Amino acid sequence: MSMADLTTTAAPFKPSARVGRIRPSPSTAAATRAGELKAAGVDLVDLTVGEPDMDTPSVAAEAGIAAIRAGRTRYTPVNGLPELRRAILSRHAADTGIDRVEAEITLGGGGKHVIFSALMAALDPGDEVIIPAPYWVSYPDMVMANDGTPIILTCPQEHGFRLTPGQLEAAITPRTRWLILNNPGNPTGAVYSRAELAALGAVLEAHPHVWVLADEIYDSIWFGEAAPVSFAAAVPHMRDRTLIVNGVSKSHAMTGWRLGWGLGPPPLIRAINTLQSQMSSCPSSVTQMAAVAALSGPQDFSEASRAVYRRRRDLAVAALAQVPGLSVTPSEGAFYLFPNCAGLIGRERPDGAVIANDLDLVVFFLEQGVATIHGAAYGLSPHFRLSIATSDALLAEGCARIAAAAALLR
Repeated sequence: MSMADLTTTAAPFKPSARVGRIRPSPSTAAATRAGELKAAGVDLVDLTVGEPDMDTPSVAAEAGIAAIRAGRTRYTPVNGLPELRRAILSRHAADTGIDRVEAEITLGGGGKHVIFSALMAALDPGDEVIIPAPYWVSYPDMVMANDGTPIILTCPQEHGFRLTPGQLEAAITPRTRWLILNNPGNPTGAVYSRAELAALGAVLEAHPHVWVLADEIYDSIWFGEAAPVSFAAAVPHMRDRTLIVNGVSKSHAMTGWRLGWGLGPPPLIRAINTLQSQMSSCPSSVTQMAAVAALSGPQDFSEASRAVYRRRRDLAVAALAQVPGLSVTPSEGAFYLFPNCAGLIGRERPDGAVIANDLDLVVFFLEQGVATIHGAAYGLSPHFRLSIATSDALLAEGCARIAAAAALLR
């Protein structure tokens, strides 16, 4: 029998129902497409990438190199090296005033891994997860991948892109298992105040079956007078049903190192760690040593980068505010803007085609040399997201290209 005969008789691959329920990450797809165009020689300003453009702080990088040279390249405990656990607990206590024990820590290959594992550990078919929109693109798909049902609550620009207690109360059912709360938020940069978090916590007091997954990965990037308040600090009485997710990706420009953590009640942490033991055993030992240095050493990197992002935010807001058809709410944290583009929807391109939605608009922007991501990918139209995590010069050029593209629409 020939190889051709064997090939033709083989059954075709059939993805699982789990894979069929989800889509590839739109933000990753947009960044990949922008990278392909640039590699092909297209003159393109890429404002899609949601990661710091700075290098990892030298103290962390050198600690990683030292770990390799010292042979610290073996498996670690599932919940990480003792020194890393201590560093995480110390940071959390300094930020929130809350002391925790090591049984309340889980580690993963990035905050994304921790969130996915938490949903896998807690959801059964039909369980509902409340997700305020705009949302990070992965939340609904991670819920669906783990047999849950995402319940999307629209939080428009006029409400500051924030969930209200009334919306939360109306959405809770007997099947509600989680509320996912991203603070500061991607894609809007919205930040909940302590009072706003406490008001949401007051609603949840009457619904003890609902847990909170607080994604605080951007908590080191903020532009107000004080740092964002952790849900753990604002609603301490919900400690036994709250998972706080964080990591070093955004705070210390360590996206590729892949390290995130979750802090929560021991029963949940044990369940996540059981899954982790069967998935990847543990995060990279080298990354863990780099993270110890990042968390334990001086935090001047985070302070300096925050000032850079604030300057870039102001630059982009000032430029886009001059574009007829756009409305921009200045972000309060993270490194994104989420302009409202309602004034450009329905206009005609130079070729006569109509801009019917925000996807059409970002495709047109792409043709004019600037890459962004459409608001529908984040659950709210008509908007688009752009990242300010790029150089001042590229950001200014990207905003200029957006303005020039908008001026071509009639």
